[in-house]
Amino acid sequence: MMFELNRFGGGEFRAEAGRILHLALPILIAQVAQVGVGVVDTVMAGHVSADDLAAVALGSNVFITVYVTFLGVMSALQPILAQLYGAGKTDAIGSTARQGVWFGLMLGVLGMVLLWLLAWPLQHYLNLGDYVERTFGDFVFWIALGMPAAMLHRALYAYAASLNRPKPIMVVSLLALLLNIPLNYVFVYGKLGLPEMGGAGCGLASALCFWFNATVLGLYVMRHRFFAQFGLFSRFEWPQWGAQKSIVKLGVPMGLSFFLEVSSFTFIGLLIARFGVTQVAAQQVVINISSLLYMLPQSVGTALAVCVGQQVGKGDWQRARYVSGVGLSIGIAGAMITGLLLLLFRHFWVGLYTQDAAVISMGAGLLLFAAVFQLSDAVQTTASYSLRGYKLAKVPMLIHAFSFWGLGLGLGSLLGLYWGMEIYGFWLSLVVSLTGAAVALVWYLNSQSRRFAAQQGKFNERPA
Repeated sequence: MMFELNRFGGGEFRAEAGRILHLALPILIAQVAQVGVGVVDTVMAGHVSADDLAAVALGSNVFITVYVTFLGVMSALQPILAQLYGAGKTDAIGSTARQGVWFGLMLGVLGMVLLWLLAWPLQHYLNLGDYVERTFGDFVFWIALGMPAAMLHRALYAYAASLNRPKPIMVVSLLALLLNIPLNYVFVYGKLGLPEMGGAGCGLASALCFWFNATVLGLYVMRHRFFAQFGLFSRFEWPQWGAQKSIVKLGVPMGLSFFLEVSSFTFIGLLIARFGVTQVAAQQVVINISSLLYMLPQSVGTALAVCVGQQVGKGDWQRARYVSGVGLSIGIAGAMITGLLLLLFRHFWVGLYTQDAAVISMGAGLLLFAAVFQLSDAVQTTASYSLRGYKLAKVPMLIHAFSFWGLGLGLGSLLGLYWGMEIYGFWLSLVVSLTGAAVALVWYLNSQSRRFAAQQGKFNERPA
């Protein structure tokens, strides 16, 4: 059987699944809360006007593309720290995490500047009217201020999760989501004597929530006695370029994989801008719903990368392969549930975001495509995260490049822009691209994990 899932009995499968889910559940709640910040932005903007919703949608597409790409680079810390933890190298964990914090700060400043540089030319590309273009630019300006905090938070996130302590991440993320609601209300609608900012106020509220996340999680890690043994804040240390280079070497292919995947969704929002506000708004609503559901396989994948990385750190390659198979099974089961929920309640989900009948009708149609690709998206996500636990990033990046840009954006542009299918052509191509990525990544994970496990078996068979 693939991944040797028949190697152990049902009791061991349930036990391993329980370990993954125990780590994944707080991560899931934290990630839903983080995405929920974007959902609040969309709902608040949607209740101001369709123009504000379109501006926030386009601004979110630009921000999310940069944010998720850089988040992917930061995710290199997770397998690095997990393998050190599995190997019992306590002192190295604190030193590596300190370098990760520096790396996150520098990457966040770079992301902030990059967003500001992107905003001006994109304003002139949109051609959706002065109000939408101005609100789009203001939204990007304000939310960019949160990028340094977002990357600092991601360094602390990787540190806590790799040490099997995801609950503080969950609690802080929930508090940030609760904070985002009144902040949006105040800035968007101009309360407490402040000027009414419309959709642009969503960007300022989100930036403040990113800083809240980083500050509170940092204080928790600094003061909790469990983390004291690893010494993250025990001394000051300047960036060490050798350590920074190691993070870059692993992180850049991971970041490119994240970019290729997220851009296959966000670039659609920019490419369909020529078709009008209704298609842009429907795209944003469905992307928000899909992003929330994507948190399930992503949280399982994040936990899986930690569990696989810890087994690799222990040198137990056979167990790492088995854990990968268990994680894939969990992802498939979850996808079947989310796909069914989308099919049965698609008009209801879209109606939570807007009362515009045209947007609801189009959004419900797009959710049919989202329901279809739930399975392939879950499979490719858990497989790619498992590969990151092995520190395998280059081949998955190439698979994502062909799938998401070749089959996704390439085929989508052909169907949507030249064959007259408009937004539906792009979403059909997403189904094709995610299916291709799932097949290729599972094949690669199976072959590589089997090779590593076989090498361990040969080593164990050698005479002492």
